[in-house]
Amino acid sequence: MPDSDVGTGRRVSVVMPVYNEQDTVEEIIRRVKCVPMEIELVVVDDGSTDGSRAILQDLADGGSIDRLVLHDQNRGKGAALSTGFRAATGEAVLVQDADLEYDPTEYPLLLAPIWEEKADVVYGSRFLGGRPHRVLYFWHYVGNRLLTLASNMVSNLNLTDMETCYKCFRREVLETLEIEERGFGVEPEITAKVAIQGWRVYEVGISYSGRTYAEGKKIGWRDGMRAIYCIWRYGCWRRITGRARRRSLAREVEA
Repeated sequence: MPDSDVGTGRRVSVVMPVYNEQDTVEEIIRRVKCVPMEIELVVVDDGSTDGSRAILQDLADGGSIDRLVLHDQNRGKGAALSTGFRAATGEAVLVQDADLEYDPTEYPLLLAPIWEEKADVVYGSRFLGGRPHRVLYFWHYVGNRLLTLASNMVSNLNLTDMETCYKCFRREVLETLEIEERGFGVEPEITAKVAIQGWRVYEVGISYSGRTYAEGKKIGWRDGMRAIYCIWRYGCWRRITGRARRRSLAREVEA
């Protein structure tokens, strides 16, 4: 673990998108609030219909949630993150899913490279280090690795886990990011834009307690296909059009 004094007194915003997570949302919020650091918890309910919204309202009324934002209908993870990022006020902003797959006690690991002035963006990799992992779907593992490989080929980064939930940003980074994707395509979109803008990216190994579809897992093969499109759209295409614009501007200056 990093030095517990690193980052002491600095405010971290945890942005949590929620959609139909009534079985886990109260427990994950309890775990977040138990982390010994100054945390602003921003929760975005993305049109839940299963009772999650009532639970969140009770928690907000009791002071466990610092800012609760309600979407009138389900818009997708990207839209919920965009809302949450705009509401966050911390020096660093960290994404936390509303299930129990990721462990909030590992926040110091994610934040250390930022507080030590080494990184602008930190990804928590499920494929690095010796931390415990629940053994689940082989083809999900293959899909994650292939999508990360495709993203790396476009971004020229050497990430091991592009699709991870645990992404942590300096506030300055988020101020430059305009999120366009409404759904799970936000993961490759953010990665492509961070790479194009040249921010310093670190990875740290994290644990992972994945869940099954029966336990509420939502991402599927259609999201994988969308991710491939987003890698092209925000990586390849943006680089091509960006170079074309720069050449056009250079010709105008010369003229």
